[in-house]
Amino acid sequence: MDIVVKGRNVEVPDHYRVHVADKLAKIERYDHKLIRVDVELFHERNPRQADHCQRVEITCFSRGPVIRAEACTDDFYSALDTAIAKLDARLRRAADRRRVHRGRHAPLSVAAATADLPVTDLPALTADAGTATAVAERPREEYDDDQPWHIAREKVHSAEPMTIDDALFQMELVGHDFYLFHDKESGRPSVVYRRHAYDYGIISLDI
Repeated sequence: MDIVVKGRNVEVPDHYRVHVADKLAKIERYDHKLIRVDVELFHERNPRQADHCQRVEITCFSRGPVIRAEACTDDFYSALDTAIAKLDARLRRAADRRRVHRGRHAPLSVAAATADLPVTDLPALTADAGTATAVAERPREEYDDDQPWHIAREKVHSAEPMTIDDALFQMELVGHDFYLFHDKESGRPSVVYRRHAYDYGIISLDI
């Protein structure tokens, strides 16, 4: 398993990279097919955000679904611990789901699978693919700075058709409030999203 640690608006010292590797060493017990783990550090320069100025995002890529967690605190060490705790719960949930399918029992419902997930207000989010497939991403610098708005990130994913239940499960694994997917039953591009607590909605395009 490769571990890639990088920073935005912050330099990552070698001792922190070693600390990250030590902390992530145990997650392979949930999925021995993990290919890569990306750990990205963000520093918020706004002094009004001092209590949440250090953000850590962890993304796990394997032959199965992409699993993601993030946390914001006032230092990178506690943010890492919080993000890993969320990641650990989601990896365990994905492993439990695999065991259910191998046993040929009914798949675990989304409501049951996500019953103990914390609901948090997350910063600007983008939908991630359900599997570790190729992603095309354009950096912010390629966009026209003369516009009054800006797109911070653009991603293009290859997607396999999936059911609504699978899309909801994938959404919870990456910790997002919405998830873009190809609906297997209708054939339409669709988005599932969280409304209140564990109440969900779905938007589809009729094309």
